[in-house]
Amino acid sequence: MLISFQSLERLADIGRQNHICLPSNTVHLWGIELDGSKRCLEQCTSWLDEIERHRAARLVRDDIRQRYVLAHGGLRAVLSRYLGVTPDVVALERSATGKPFLTRELRDRSAITFNLSHAYGRALIAVAQTQEVGVDLECVRSEIEVAKLSKRYFTRSEHTAIMQAPEEQRAMRFFRYWVAKEALLKAQGIGLRGLSDCEVCIEGDGVDMEVRARLGAQFTDTLQVRFLPCENGWEAAVAAQSVDSVIQFDLGQQ
Repeated sequence: MLISFQSLERLADIGRQNHICLPSNTVHLWGIELDGSKRCLEQCTSWLDEIERHRAARLVRDDIRQRYVLAHGGLRAVLSRYLGVTPDVVALERSATGKPFLTRELRDRSAITFNLSHAYGRALIAVAQTQEVGVDLECVRSEIEVAKLSKRYFTRSEHTAIMQAPEEQRAMRFFRYWVAKEALLKAQGIGLRGLSDCEVCIEGDGVDMEVRARLGAQFTDTLQVRFLPCENGWEAAVAAQSVDSVIQFDLGQQ
């Protein structure tokens, strides 16, 4: 089943709050469309902390700024359903590399971890229990300089695999490698400086596609990565210590 994206308006309705229990070794995925009414935008803005509001204010384009606010407000709305609190109570701290995590008070309430990715009007949120998680979502853009970027940021084997694809498929393959590597980096909280410290090997295609990852010294956890089924023009992946049980979650399941 393809990853679907639900209305943020419905998700942000705090009157519909129900507590969600997350089993161990399970990752929940939430897909969100980043559009909403003026009221929804104001509500999401009110949930952000000072760091996020400052970052939003620095974004020049209105559409990019609004999507940032809606994505981070949507994250609060999702997390609140696991924590049993309202979104305005969801407080975050950040590691030295900028990876957000729950404050100590909320971590005492729940052992959930999370990660957010948003691109071109959509957001994907991964929520896990007692294991770090990373997720990445990308829109495939054919105008990028695939050869130049893959040679600069990827390992030799990854670059070779991308350039061996037919020209019309290279952008798709580039982003497939990109989301896998980004998910791994985000799970570990490393940042883009670690791109060359993880190597991804993709075998097969479609439903039979498998991915193996070789992780370097910057990675202190043993991580797996799993591609997520997306509609044409999109690529996504999730990484955690265990990705055997990955479930798309939406309000219709409550």
